[in-house]
Amino acid sequence: MAGLSTLILLLCAAEDVMPSSSHWKPTWPSYRVPVILPQSTLNLDKPQFDAEARLEVVSPCGPTCHKSSPLPTYEEVKNYLSYETLYANGSLTETEVGIYILSNSGDGSQGKSRTKRQIYGYDSRFSIFGKDFLLNYPFSTSVKLSTGCTGTLVAEKHVLTAAHCIHDGKSYVKGAQKLRVGFLKPKLKDGSKGANITNSAMPEKMKFQWIRVKRTHVPKGWIKGNANDIGMDYDYALLELKKPHKRKFMKIGVSPPARHLPGGRIHFSGYDNDRPGNLVYRFCDVKDETYDLLYQQCDAQPGASGSGVYVRMWKRQNHKWERKIIGIFSGHQWVDMNGTPQDFNVAVRITPLKYAQICYWIKGNYLDCREG
Repeated sequence: MAGLSTLILLLCAAEDVMPSSSHWKPTWPSYRVPVILPQSTLNLDKPQFDAEARLEVVSPCGPTCHKSSPLPTYEEVKNYLSYETLYANGSLTETEVGIYILSNSGDGSQGKSRTKRQIYGYDSRFSIFGKDFLLNYPFSTSVKLSTGCTGTLVAEKHVLTAAHCIHDGKSYVKGAQKLRVGFLKPKLKDGSKGANITNSAMPEKMKFQWIRVKRTHVPKGWIKGNANDIGMDYDYALLELKKPHKRKFMKIGVSPPARHLPGGRIHFSGYDNDRPGNLVYRFCDVKDETYDLLYQQCDAQPGASGSGVYVRMWKRQNHKWERKIIGIFSGHQWVDMNGTPQDFNVAVRITPLKYAQICYWIKGNYLDCREG
């Protein structure tokens, strides 16, 4: 019973503070972020890397299904947030975690087979062209994974993406051990390369420059869930690069309720596979939400999976507007709504627990992860 009470506290830690005086301006809320710390690490056998990379994941469990599911117990949450770490040399470890709430003084069906594209009516995606856009923030934070997905720069050496881009729920995908991250760079007509060219020369085309991944973190909630009702909630992974990328990155943040998002909309950019070589930007309204997922009908295609879903809101403490990643685009869901088929594209929300976990993966110190 004590464990269940603690779980309720964890889930309620997401209560945001939105003073009435800020209604005229969408403002980042304040959160009580829990602490997630490693407890023990176990060496595992080297994986086989025998799974086929899937650029989208399909689940039959829609908003109503998720909302009616019982809350996980405290021990189950600890299990889901424990994680595997894959290293570039092929070694694999499993880390068990503990979850703690600090006092205020410490705060600072597989679905039915479908061939229909996931485009809802008029295709509202925008291909981003030209060095002046592609190499500028926020578009410059979008990167391409060698497995075919998209990722987003969230620190000097870290990329956030979808778990299914490197692990199918049962095994690591082919190419995960030698995973690379691609950065768009201009190739000038004279053959020289560079991202900081200030003269009038125009790039002939954009090329990818690749950086190897040093290690990868995947939550056990995805590995054990295998993209079913639970697994969909944990479809995220963090990649650590072998060297810094030297680009401006986008911070992560706890996902506010949809009603507090500016215009109720989300934004993301990805490398959709029907527009090879193009970075594709889109925005759309959130249609529904659960504690872990955002349901929307942003036009997207396989390849956009792993894109960082972001919004721009007012940061009261810094007195400025700031974009933050509040979710990870997972992919398409086909849902049988009382016999009526309905389509959604789904993003995994960054909850206070997930924020604490991802932030710790990046910084290695929970004291730097107290403000979501």
